[in-house]
Amino acid sequence: MKQSHLKKLVQEYHTLKAKQEKSYDHRIHQRLKEIEHRYYHETGTDLTTK
Repeated sequence: MKQSHLKKLVQEYHTLKAKQEKSYDHRIHQRLKEIEHRYYHETGTDLTTK
């Protein structure tokens, strides 16, 4: 996976995280978990610590 694609994933993660803080949505929660899993699979580091 290219570095630019990883940056887009991180950006989407932070955007969704901000939306989730305002109101809980199950679809947003699922997408956040998918992004966390994909990031971990590609980099070997945990996205929630960034």
